[in-house]
Amino acid sequence: MNKSEIRKKILKIRKQKSSKNLNINYENILKILKKYKIKDKLVGGYYPYNYEVDAMKILEKFERKGYQISLPKIKKNFQMNFFSWSKNEPLEINKYGIPEPASDKVVYPDILLIPLLAFDKRLYRIGYGGGYYDRYIKKIKRRKKITTIGLAYSFQRVKEIPINKYDVKLDFVVTD
Repeated sequence: MNKSEIRKKILKIRKQKSSKNLNINYENILKILKKYKIKDKLVGGYYPYNYEVDAMKILEKFERKGYQISLPKIKKNFQMNFFSWSKNEPLEINKYGIPEPASDKVVYPDILLIPLLAFDKRLYRIGYGGGYYDRYIKKIKRRKKITTIGLAYSFQRVKEIPINKYDVKLDFVVTD
């Protein structure tokens, strides 16, 4: 299957399973951070859209443990940056209907929780096809070390994601 076919198939399944109340165990993310001695405290997450894994619950737990939280804002030319955010702060709706932080304080996360449509055993992912996360990860890795963790449901795993030179491999994928 090509990327477009995979997207279509997984989106359909994810929508069908959306009422099943599936969740990612926050403790599994903490285990990864502990096992690999990742002590950084700035987490980048996302506001769930189109039946994605709900990262907001996970971000709230990180915030309660003293982590600084950030969310992305979409910019022109398929770019994005992350901005400091706390659950008590307002969000603004962007042109895609996705809430973004009102903050203008750009931050560079140490740990990035990433939404995805599908992933494979090599830890390649596909999203909606805009390349936002691939571009962002490449950009931030030039500045600092970052840990990338994809959040997915187990049914989003596919045999193989067709990749190209723009695709960036994740460090981990955590499922339900």
